[in-house]
Amino acid sequence: MEKIMIVEDDRKIAEYLSTYIEKYGYEVYIADDFENIIATFQQVKPNLVLLDINLPSYDGYYWCRQIRKESICPVIFISARTGEMDQVMALENGGDDFITKPFHPDIVMAKIRSQMRRAYGEYAAKHEERVLNQDGLTFYPERLELRYKGNVVSLTKKEADIMESLLERYPRVAGRQDLLVKLWDEEMYVDENTLNVNITRVRKKFQELGIEDAVETVRGAGYRLRVTWKEEEA
Repeated sequence: MEKIMIVEDDRKIAEYLSTYIEKYGYEVYIADDFENIIATFQQVKPNLVLLDINLPSYDGYYWCRQIRKESICPVIFISARTGEMDQVMALENGGDDFITKPFHPDIVMAKIRSQMRRAYGEYAAKHEERVLNQDGLTFYPERLELRYKGNVVSLTKKEADIMESLLERYPRVAGRQDLLVKLWDEEMYVDENTLNVNITRVRKKFQELGIEDAVETVRGAGYRLRVTWKEEEA
């Protein structure tokens, strides 16, 4: 069942939308922790997000940018703001569509269905899925999945970016600076320890698949994939 996540701090509006959308066979999740929208997004893994602009702590533009670091799923802004610049800002910050309040629920459903068709259905771009293989290890960049011997682990977008770099560079070293640029664009503003934390998370994903010591630290250079699972099978 396709999932829709609603990020709206007016509980009555959120519940009204949820009740209406569920009639059409969608699974709906209402976010209520406005400090940790991304954590909720990663947990729910929605196919589409309905996102208000005026939210506690951080506005919808901010959260849309964060979502775009994780996913390309459709994001529809729903807001009482009616200015043209608000709609421009919504699109420039990663949104796919904009609905103004007050709204008719049929319009919301039409927009949802349209975005679902474009992203996943009959209008979705047809292309061959990319797959990276290395000695029985299979990585699906577009699914954010890593597989080995029938086991599967899910990755965050940043973990997937690191995994892709390691596999593409193997057996060469993936440089620290190259990884910083790939993950954050402007590496000068990123604490070095942030990359270390993400590398640790990638190592843990290998461990979940039963693979130890798969990522080697090359002092002063970066990181290199070690095909330890091949040695174990030999």
